[in-house]
Amino acid sequence: MLGFSSWGSRYFAFSIMLALYGGGIPAVAATCKVISAHQPSDAEAAFLRSDYDQAVVLYQAQLEQKPNDPTLTAGLAEVFLRQQKVAEADDLVEKALKQNPQSAILMTALGEVQYRTGTPWLAVATVDASTNLDPCNPQTRLLSARILQLNSYYAAAAKEISTAHALDPHNPRIRSRWLDTLPIEKRIIELEAYLASANGEDPEANRSLHFYLNYLKQQAIEPHKACRLVSNTETASIPFVSLLRDATHIRAFGLDVKLNDHDAQLQIDTGASGLLISRSVADHAGLKQFSRTEVGGIGSQGNKAAYTTFADDIKIGSLEFKDCAVEVVDKGKVADSDGLIGMDVFSRFLVTLDYPMRKLLLAPLPPRPDDAIGLKPTLETRGNTNEDEAPDNTDTASTSPAKPPAHGPYDRYIAPEMKDWTRVYRIGHDLLLPASLNNSQPKIFIVDTGAFSTTVTPEVAREVTKVHSEDNIIVHGVSGKVDKVYTADSITFKFANIAQRVDGVVAFATPSLSRNLDMEVAGFIGITALGQMTISIDYRDGLMKFAYDANRGFRFPQ
Repeated sequence: MLGFSSWGSRYFAFSIMLALYGGGIPAVAATCKVISAHQPSDAEAAFLRSDYDQAVVLYQAQLEQKPNDPTLTAGLAEVFLRQQKVAEADDLVEKALKQNPQSAILMTALGEVQYRTGTPWLAVATVDASTNLDPCNPQTRLLSARILQLNSYYAAAAKEISTAHALDPHNPRIRSRWLDTLPIEKRIIELEAYLASANGEDPEANRSLHFYLNYLKQQAIEPHKACRLVSNTETASIPFVSLLRDATHIRAFGLDVKLNDHDAQLQIDTGASGLLISRSVADHAGLKQFSRTEVGGIGSQGNKAAYTTFADDIKIGSLEFKDCAVEVVDKGKVADSDGLIGMDVFSRFLVTLDYPMRKLLLAPLPPRPDDAIGLKPTLETRGNTNEDEAPDNTDTASTSPAKPPAHGPYDRYIAPEMKDWTRVYRIGHDLLLPASLNNSQPKIFIVDTGAFSTTVTPEVAREVTKVHSEDNIIVHGVSGKVDKVYTADSITFKFANIAQRVDGVVAFATPSLSRNLDMEVAGFIGITALGQMTISIDYRDGLMKFAYDANRGFRFPQ
């Protein structure tokens, strides 16, 4: 059985001295005890076996004996969140906090719930309050790391993960985050051990981790150089291509891409990651399987079988790249086209999608004050290590300020010329933005140029307007057709500096997306809004700029 430690207070006999930082909290010096491995309780063991229903029963039985106990309450809340019972977790923690408002364990549990409900701006203050109560709580350090990463503070997040692991090296959630900071050889060893033990992950997450492990092992056997730019220019103006619904109607815009000198038209999609193509396109380009994987997205038919491959040469406009990873869907088309190109592939460029002029503009990002001279941007595909999420490869528990290593990770840098840009959240390739509906409290939306329309979940729509069943609208994505589609009456969406009224808003649930992001998503800001704008994206620093001119450009049909 895996040695387990969660919200409790079992310690080794020795301690470590840390300089701790988190959120907006000033630096404090604290002597922190290291939590030891221990035999899990019956409830903890059930959770580790991913038997969430049994874990709930056992935690609730213990809470009958010890009502509002912080450790038991936080443990049960964690199980509820894993079951996607967010409201139950929220109610449980809020009631316990009324009885024990000075509990750092409960305060951190509240922050976890706030993050999961899609209000990370509330979780920031909660983490700060919890850190003041107990700067040595490893769960607080882990939550702090998640919030920092969400806000593009990758260097600070790496230090928080290192601190959390130093304080509690046996906790599965901390281990799973920590192993991502390791170099590939050690990461393979640690990931194998993690997957061989009871870890509390749901079956889908464990399956995804097994695919990732196989990819890492294949990379160790057959290493690929990082995808690299070989053309002399670091700027480009690339015209859009029109992807037609029929002979006269445009359904989306894409880019002409050459894969090993074979032509493909890939749809521009900020809601996708990397390069995703159909099997027929891969076969024509002579792309061979490297490792198996799965891909998923909007739709009710689950993930699709896929594989990773590497293209020797990719040309996009005037730019040429070598040895870049590509994902291939085994069967069928991808979004009724040759494939998708996520704009995160250009995350080392300043990206501008000029829809009125129908072109993609790429330029160098503003240099950080301590940037090395001569670093060339490249294409960010799965085979690369994102410099802003790169490990610092240290096992130290110290979080003392230090100059970051030459290749990252780095914290968000806001250049003077970008001080008025909108700060957005980023989880992987997804750009998330708070938006209010009919002047309600803000909800989290994904900025998605691949979405056919601005959409909302039925639950969120019902908070601000009437919702109706809809049989005449078909919504489908990478994971097939959406089972239940609704429409909502008029909603005015307000995000960044934009306000847009939409009548007959398409509504459908996105439970798998919210589960995968570990954050409740209220919908998508889609192409019907974005297609009227010029959108600039700094993926590195989590910044966006939206420019709308009513006198310019193209309007997608509603």
